[in-house]
Amino acid sequence: MSFTNLYYKRTAGTPKPCYICYKDTTTVLATINTADFLYTCVVHLSDPGFASPFVDPAAPSKPALSQEDIGKVVAEWEDRQKRKKEKEKADKEKAEKDKAEKDKDSEATEKDSKDKDKAKDKAGNDSTDSLKVPGSLSPKSPSTATHERYTLHRDMFSLRQGEHRKRRQAAQAKELAPRLPGAPRGTL
Repeated sequence: MSFTNLYYKRTAGTPKPCYICYKDTTTVLATINTADFLYTCVVHLSDPGFASPFVDPAAPSKPALSQEDIGKVVAEWEDRQKRKKEKEKADKEKAEKDKAEKDKDSEATEKDSKDKDKAKDKAGNDSTDSLKVPGSLSPKSPSTATHERYTLHRDMFSLRQGEHRKRRQAAQAKELAPRLPGAPRGTL
């Protein structure tokens, strides 16, 4: 048919009657391209006669990690953090030494540049302020949360396919009806 038996659990803004019990609910099961969707109560999702959670057979299962492996990773991370702190400390000290040397040289050049700026302002050269462009925002990483996936029981899925087929046939009949000739009205 036009859709597969893989439905995603979503939440709707307005409650509508459940497909099974007709109580108002905001939980919706919908196919990926929303070719088919149905409102259902959360209680019915745990019913094996209605739907079951989808388990992807191609998805790799998580390998179990031993305490030794975890300990090794933690020790490596701590070593890296220590080296990183030591490097930052050494860089800071080096930067302070360089800054002290530059300060001595820059004092003389600052006085000269201030005098030049004052001369420009007095001459009437208005400098235009450039617009400050805020730093580019880091793009937000897409959320990794995914919707829960379900497969309908084969009888429920065949009911959904039947309803979908009836709606499609009704739409085709409405489209075809104006092109058919009318019944004869004359006498024989």
